[in-house]
Amino acid sequence: MILKDKKIALGVTGAISAYKSLELTRLLIKQEAVVWPVMTRSAKEFITPLSLSTLARNPVSTELFELAEGSRISHIDLAQSADLVLVAPATANIIGKVANGIADDLLSTVISATTAPVLLAPSMNCRMWENPIVAENVERLKRHGYFFVGPDEGDLACGYEGRGRLSSVSDIMDAAEYALSDKDLKGEKVLVSAGPTREAIDPVRYISNASSGRMGYALAKAARRRGAEVVLISGPSSLPRPSDITFVPVVSAEEMYDACIRYYPQSTLVIMAAAVADYRPKKTYPTKMKKEATSLTLEMERTADVLKYMGNKKKDQFLVGFALETENLEENAKKKLGEKNLDLVIANSPVGLDSTLNQVTIINKDNDIEVLPPLPKDEVADRILDNVVKLKRG
Repeated sequence: MILKDKKIALGVTGAISAYKSLELTRLLIKQEAVVWPVMTRSAKEFITPLSLSTLARNPVSTELFELAEGSRISHIDLAQSADLVLVAPATANIIGKVANGIADDLLSTVISATTAPVLLAPSMNCRMWENPIVAENVERLKRHGYFFVGPDEGDLACGYEGRGRLSSVSDIMDAAEYALSDKDLKGEKVLVSAGPTREAIDPVRYISNASSGRMGYALAKAARRRGAEVVLISGPSSLPRPSDITFVPVVSAEEMYDACIRYYPQSTLVIMAAAVADYRPKKTYPTKMKKEATSLTLEMERTADVLKYMGNKKKDQFLVGFALETENLEENAKKKLGEKNLDLVIANSPVGLDSTLNQVTIINKDNDIEVLPPLPKDEVADRILDNVVKLKRG
């Protein structure tokens, strides 16, 4: 839990999307962050300080010269104590102030005085976002190390349609974790496979498995958060596409193979978490099969082994594979480690396929073994990447 015990100064400015800051606050508290809300005067036209302070479990600060405990000026106290300053929504007004060094209210002063990372989530009319002066202000702040998330494209409250919507709360949470994470994978080009494959029997039936894709998605997001450039190749999954990641959707094992081979040469770290079908129907029927015979036999054929191909063609890539086993977990995982020329193998059981939790055993080429307890898949992802970083650094 990256946000646990982190002190977050949450700035809320005057946009119709200010109501989303309430849900954002709830999720930050759920992640055990400490939230200090700061509202501009115009923000109070959209939501009440009472609502925000109730969810944050801290009073809302609004005025520049409010005195904090011990007679320290509030903006200095907030600026120096915060681990992250997060502004959601961030209007063109606050972006312009910060970009030009203007500090004429509490929030702009906190941002000017802090040495903590600053994350801005823009929300405004699409014409305002396209204004070249706003664009220059955004680029200027990015050059100085400020983080941005969004805005998204869609219907706007003003009746226009275009880019200017506040990013989803989940994307803002991901961006906050990114801003607070060590970038120990910076410079790495990471390829992750995720989810199941579907092998067609006819136009409406297929053979698949229970993989949800959660483990692979968690690994892709964790690698991105830690500074890597990430490609996620995913079989069919109901999970939302992660932001700031190259997403390649596939369906069959053959499509998965082709996509992985295409991105493999440029990758420095490859994590094959997908549950790829080992077999597929030898014949696919062009129309829906009728229920006529009392029994049915399908002739199956092997699919291409992409992990074995990668192991054989490996040059400087660090290759991580998953071994899902129902028996002799460590023994079978070690066998796969050697046969596929892996640097690391993650052994797990089918229990974690469609669950938010996973229990894995991490084994490297030196036969060092780490058995993890059942953990949320986000945490498992970071534990796996911790091992990767340690091994890559020698």
